[in-house]
Amino acid sequence: MHVQEWLETVPAVSIYLLVGLVIGLESLGIPLPGEIILVSSALLASQHGDIDPFILGACASAGAIIGDSIGYAIGRKGGRPLLAWLGRKFPRHFSEGHIATAERSFEKWGMWAVFFGRFVALLRIFAGPLAGVLRMPYWKFLTANVLGGILWAGGTTAVIYYVGVVAESWLKRFSWLGLVLAVLIGLTSMLVLKRKARKATEQRQAAEPEPVPAAD
Repeated sequence: MHVQEWLETVPAVSIYLLVGLVIGLESLGIPLPGEIILVSSALLASQHGDIDPFILGACASAGAIIGDSIGYAIGRKGGRPLLAWLGRKFPRHFSEGHIATAERSFEKWGMWAVFFGRFVALLRIFAGPLAGVLRMPYWKFLTANVLGGILWAGGTTAVIYYVGVVAESWLKRFSWLGLVLAVLIGLTSMLVLKRKARKATEQRQAAEPEPVPAAD
């Protein structure tokens, strides 16, 4: 069933909780389609008065901020062994190349990597746990987390809702285009990150010294 068609069968309170939970789990470090759920819910809110866009944006923002904070705490406690375990469990998302790319972003941008990472599909999963592993000062992490969470979740909700209100009659027939656009943006950003991660892995392997054979 189409995501938006399924959401139409769910009570408003359940949609608020669903959006907050999915985005929270994604921010915590679990690969889930938080952006697609948020876009679909915002489109639905623009066409049905039962769903309040302000409450929806607030729940999405709360889920993003709380999820990232939990991810930070887990990463700070688990450290490098946690990243190794995640790499074994989710090799497509937590490969060595992806982690290396994310680490370089943190080294270059610091707390702003958390802020801007909110807008990139793959970095949304990494930001919280990796900030904890790298022991970023919590006040810096929290500042970037709150600002990024509110701007991404609230901003996405506001933009999609406004577009839905302005073009309601058109979106009722072609609302799937919004979802297709969201998926394409997410896939594009993920492919770019994968390419950078693969390049980083190749460079690191090339830089490693070749093993010296043992003397007889």
